[in-house]
Amino acid sequence: QVQLVESGGGSVQAGGSLRLSCAASGVTSRWYYMAWFRQAPGKEREGVACIDTEGITRYGDSVQGRFTISQNNAKNTLYLQMDSLKPEDTAMYYCAIDSVWWELLPRYKYWGQGTQVTVSS
Repeated sequence: QVQLVESGGGSVQAGGSLRLSCAASGVTSRWYYMAWFRQAPGKEREGVACIDTEGITRYGDSVQGRFTISQNNAKNTLYLQMDSLKPEDTAMYYCAIDSVWWELLPRYKYWGQGTQVTVSS
C-alpha cells in the first residue's frame, strides 16, 4: 500500500520561505513520478511542480522561478523549496505519485493528506 506523508507547512509572512517534504512508503515500482499540487478554498486543485525519473522538472506559471522541486530517491522523499512566498500561495499542498508521469495534471493515482501553507501580507 503506497502512502504519502507531507510535512513542513506552516504560517509565514510574504517574502518568506518554507520547505515542504513528502515521504513515500510502499513504493515497489522502480519507475515512478512525483508532483506537488495545491488547492485553496473554493478553487480547483492546481499543479505546482513535478519531476520525472531523470530529474526533468515542470512548474506552474504562478510559481516558476520561486519554487524548486527535488527528490531523494534513496529515501523516497520529495521536496518543495518555496521562496519569495506571496499571500496567493496560501493553500493546502499535496504530493502525489504514480507510475505514469501526468506532469501537472491532477491524475496521479496516490495522494497524501496535505499540509497547510498560509502566507500573510
